[in-house]
Amino acid sequence: MDAKNYHEDLSHIRSMMERSSRFISLSGLSGFFAGLTAIIGAVYVYFVFQREGIDYFDGNRNIYSPAIVKELVITGILILIVAILCGYFFTASKSKKKGLKIWDATTKRLLITFSVPLITGGLTCLAFLYHQLFILIAPSTLIFYGLALVSAERYTLTDIKYLGYCQIFLGLVSFFFLGWGLITWTLGFGVLHIVYGLIMHKKYK
Repeated sequence: MDAKNYHEDLSHIRSMMERSSRFISLSGLSGFFAGLTAIIGAVYVYFVFQREGIDYFDGNRNIYSPAIVKELVITGILILIVAILCGYFFTASKSKKKGLKIWDATTKRLLITFSVPLITGGLTCLAFLYHQLFILIAPSTLIFYGLALVSAERYTLTDIKYLGYCQIFLGLVSFFFLGWGLITWTLGFGVLHIVYGLIMHKKYK
């Protein structure tokens, strides 16, 4: 009996340590809505290309006018803002229900670890944009985002690393099929986020 209680106490201590060292309030719904936002954005971008008579899928190095570049950048920023707002809203709601703080030392470490690959990737994409290497941007965003997820795994739910691995894989594939960057981007940021979000919501709700 004492041995059983001892093992239960150890399990409880491990659980408490896990909660204190990891950000466990990450909501699956935030991933779902981020993915939905990405798909809507990708469809809009496709119709922008259609409107301008650009065949994105021919694999050529297309040169876009400043007006189109500006529209695409604004679209990307809006997708990012909506995804961040959705992530914060659903994660904050989950934290409140569980009685956990959304901002603490663990959250700070998570954001720092996550931000380093993400900022590096963002600057790399700005360099591609500057040199008009537009066709390399979609694969790069997938790879650097995947690296950010894998890096952040140590401070949050371990399942997130699998999403990261899938993003990296899609990014690498996209480098070999440059004309299909919009498709792989939509699969990575859209479909994978939706699937991951639904699985996490069901698993941790």
